[in-house]
Amino acid sequence: MKTQNIPEDVEKYFKNGPRKIKKVLPKENYTLEIIFDNNERRIYDMSNNLFGVFGFLKNIDNFKKVFIDEHGNIAWLNEESQRELNKKVDICKDSIYLESKKIDN
Repeated sequence: MKTQNIPEDVEKYFKNGPRKIKKVLPKENYTLEIIFDNNERRIYDMSNNLFGVFGFLKNIDNFKKVFIDEHGNIAWLNEESQRELNKKVDICKDSIYLESKKIDN
């Protein structure tokens, strides 16, 4: 069995303890401003992910309905989906933190 090393940024993130999302603010350019429990502000760009299960978010009104779900992840409800499993789509809070960019205050 082949093992891989954990990327340094991922290892550092989990060593310091995972972050919780306090607030999410949708922007017109399909980015999300996220405020974490340590008051760090970060930007997550969704513009290249608007396909597949996230395709309905191309409608900016749908994109703006973002919320923090019961697990602390960023989520949207897709009322148009015919499949019950696709009614809610989400992105893990850990992925959001690791893939977003810090906003300098």
